[in-house]
Amino acid sequence: MRTGRRDLLRQGLALAGGAIAVGAGLPVLAFPEPDVRRLAFANLHTGETLEAAYWESGAYIPGALAAVNHLLRDFRTGEVHAIEPGLLDLLVSLSGQTGVPAPYQVISGYRSPATNAMLHAESGQVAVKSLHMEGKAIDIRVEGMDLGYLRDAALSLSTGGVGYYPVSGFVHVDVGEVRNWSGT
Repeated sequence: MRTGRRDLLRQGLALAGGAIAVGAGLPVLAFPEPDVRRLAFANLHTGETLEAAYWESGAYIPGALAAVNHLLRDFRTGEVHAIEPGLLDLLVSLSGQTGVPAPYQVISGYRSPATNAMLHAESGQVAVKSLHMEGKAIDIRVEGMDLGYLRDAALSLSTGGVGYYPVSGFVHVDVGEVRNWSGT
């Protein structure tokens, strides 16, 4: 049986853990299934859950992205904003890194400017120009997973920002500049 170039590429990706470059000069994200990217969420504020394949066979799926945008809306105002697909890719890679496909428990996804300003006034730990307002950040935890382990796995990806909030019980990840910090 003759193996084509695409078949060899797929096999190589599978053997390499599905590593796919996300852009020139950017870190490599690992995807467990090269042809499908799926995520599961549980929004702790609304009680809503979602499990969806948002990318398949080389393309993002608009309906699935819309469902993610809705689930990760500002729960205080109901405002929906587009979530950066690269953030979703980061979460898939993080699931692959931890080896745990459990749903991400969402503490905060998108935040409207009004919500962000209110939270910043209450706590100096909320950035004035938070990437949450651009749909490029999410605060998460995974039931049964040590928070330090989740933080370390996110740091090992060297992709975007990682904030560790052990007292509040979440890890912040974003697709901004590579950096890390600790809060409460």
